[in-house]
Amino acid sequence: MAPFWEFIWGALALGAGATLCMDVWGLVQKHILRISVLDYALLGRWIGHLPQGRARHEAIARAAPVKGERTLGWAAHYLIGIVFAALFLAAAGRSYLAAPALAPALAMGLVTVAAPYFILQPAFGLGIAAARTPKPWLARLKSLSTHLVFGLGLYLSAQIWAGFLAT
Repeated sequence: MAPFWEFIWGALALGAGATLCMDVWGLVQKHILRISVLDYALLGRWIGHLPQGRARHEAIARAAPVKGERTLGWAAHYLIGIVFAALFLAAAGRSYLAAPALAPALAMGLVTVAAPYFILQPAFGLGIAAARTPKPWLARLKSLSTHLVFGLGLYLSAQIWAGFLAT
């Protein structure tokens, strides 16, 4: 496979796989651990308000709903995962797809937690790193664990991809 297409297909596979791992972790949190998780419709709502110049909300849950917000939110969730995977592969190099390692993938998971801490949570009205929530440390821990699972998902997806390339 040509290097460009290997990168593109690798980013798609790793991003979608890692995001799927996050979603499985979300189901475990919600249904087994009874911990609330982000409703991606709120991400879609936030994105839906951007064209009107509204990037910051007092409370995104109280903002006016946007038509198709759930679909928009879920699509954005996976697209963001694919973009993060592409950035990871650009930094890790093409050789990562052939010989994945856990540590760099977990490090990327740690890096990606900056997105909710410094972009989404403040934009949703929750403050930097969820400072305006009733239990900020719990919210931070949930974000951290979810993004570490994303890193684990990058690694697991890369392992599957490496097996695919070997055949």
